[in-house]
Amino acid sequence: MTYDSTTGQTSVSALFDSQDDAQRTVDRLLEAGVDMSRIRMDAGSTGTTPTQTDQGKGFWDSLGDLLMPEEDRYSYAEGLSRGGQLLTVSGVTNTEYETVLDILDDEGTVNLDEREANWRSEGWGGYEASTYATGYPTTTDHSAASADETIPVVEERLRVGKRDTSHGRVRVRAYTVETPVSEMVELRDEHVKRVRTPVDRPAKVDEDYRERSFEAEEHREEAVVSKEARVVEEIGLRKTSDTRQETVSDTVRHTEVEVDDERTAVERHDLDRSRKCCC
Repeated sequence: MTYDSTTGQTSVSALFDSQDDAQRTVDRLLEAGVDMSRIRMDAGSTGTTPTQTDQGKGFWDSLGDLLMPEEDRYSYAEGLSRGGQLLTVSGVTNTEYETVLDILDDEGTVNLDEREANWRSEGWGGYEASTYATGYPTTTDHSAASADETIPVVEERLRVGKRDTSHGRVRVRAYTVETPVSEMVELRDEHVKRVRTPVDRPAKVDEDYRERSFEAEEHREEAVVSKEARVVEEIGLRKTSDTRQETVSDTVRHTEVEVDDERTAVERHDLDRSRKCCC
């Protein structure tokens, strides 16, 4: 979905089944701060495959200035010929890359690998069977040729691009749960009891007959619960990247030309002499 050019810029392309899905994505990109001048939409129309009509080849040519490998460009051209909508955001910076990618994923972008598998089950040959891979038809005319006719010698060259694919996401979500807890605490209770003590002594009139009162108050301890919230750990996500080397193996084709010379040695010698004289 993403391609890096030699200038260091990044373009993100995505295929949609309907114009409404693509337009909703454009609206969200504009809300996210992406300038409209960096957004390009290529609208397709229903029809046959790109290898059968000039319309398909028109789709192919219209995608020529996009920064993507030819095999992906051919797949997008196939999707356009089937009525798809191609949306491309150019000049994507590293800070806005994740935002742009999330918006495209949220709005129902087509999974290109799955869609190609469906097309192949319907008989689509893919990039390997396309004449766009070489730029010329692969058939050779073996009929007698005049001196002015030529046979093009075609040679394929392997071009390896890069495409960023999603391998899943890691999402951290925080929520609150309640867990029952219990703790043993020792409480003290005070009790007031009436105590009678038998005595036998002479009474003191002035002191023992005066009115008096005294009191004692009971106390008991009760459990008091308080809670303190403390941060005991912090969890975050950190993205790291590394590079790897991968060997891409494929086959390339080229044209071999065989010359069948059925002339005799004398005729060839005379013809070569006549050519020298003419020069």
